[in-house]
Amino acid sequence: MSTITIVVIVLTLGFSFLNGIHDSSSVVATMISSRALSPRIAMLMAAVGEFSGPFIFGVAVANTIGRDVVTVSAINMDVILAAVVSAIVWNLLTWYLGFPSSSSHALIGGFIGAVAVGVGWKAIQLHGLETVLIALFTSPIIGFIVGYLLIKLIILLSWNTTPRINALFKRGQIVTSMALALSHGANDAQKTMGIVAMALVTGGYLTTFSIPLWVILICAGAIALGTYVGGWRLIRTLGGKFYKIRPVDGFSSQLASAVVILTASLVGGPVSTTQVVSSAILGVGAGERANKVRWGVAQEIAMAWLLTIPATALIAASLYWVINWIIP
Repeated sequence: MSTITIVVIVLTLGFSFLNGIHDSSSVVATMISSRALSPRIAMLMAAVGEFSGPFIFGVAVANTIGRDVVTVSAINMDVILAAVVSAIVWNLLTWYLGFPSSSSHALIGGFIGAVAVGVGWKAIQLHGLETVLIALFTSPIIGFIVGYLLIKLIILLSWNTTPRINALFKRGQIVTSMALALSHGANDAQKTMGIVAMALVTGGYLTTFSIPLWVILICAGAIALGTYVGGWRLIRTLGGKFYKIRPVDGFSSQLASAVVILTASLVGGPVSTTQVVSSAILGVGAGERANKVRWGVAQEIAMAWLLTIPATALIAASLYWVINWIIP
């Protein structure tokens, strides 16, 4: 295997690891904030779910990312390298600033910029890109609506209950958090599987696009390890800055997020776990009381979402020229 192929695979695994750190906040923040489980136990449980997700629910998202967005036969290794590095740079920057931005947006933006500069727009499959962008931008809206409706239903069903019901919601988060971790692993881990398979096809190590078992193992392992390490800056943002998370809020937002993400994973739609979970938390809070939510924090995060694709596209385009100069 060539040196550049190995470098691309290693960096892709690094992105998957950072994605786990980045999105661990989405999976465990509400459970930790509502004190359903201790942080380390919550992260260990989430890591197990992350690793298991792709094996249980298949690799439909990997096929979408690796085969349907760009024409694999038309790109080169420099393009893949520039796209992955730009996504890593953005993830590190937003992690340092404590903004839970979208790793999925970063990856798509990176590919748009690198492909446009490296081989031209002809290599981008507009139908596939349109499908990805629709999934990315509509899923937060759906997450908000599902969270809003779910908390309304739960409040209606538990209207005459005693405070003891909080114990039920705390225990329930063990189930909903595992479901959320499984759905995240079934969606986000597959994005890097698609990239590794794309690199293998580009390098001539696979004749047709497919996802080998060893690729599933290493990508799932990388994101699970990142989840266990955790991103405490982002956990604080999601877990407490929107509003004070109670057990019922954690249970409702996790269940709503898991439903949306798992549904998208089964149909091959790559979505942003960070976006879906954030919007579900907002939907749950708004469903209880609109002024309960600190909307200013939501606006800051929304701004990070809007900036991610154009920012990573510019970074990737610049990186392509640098890489092409270093590796003629």
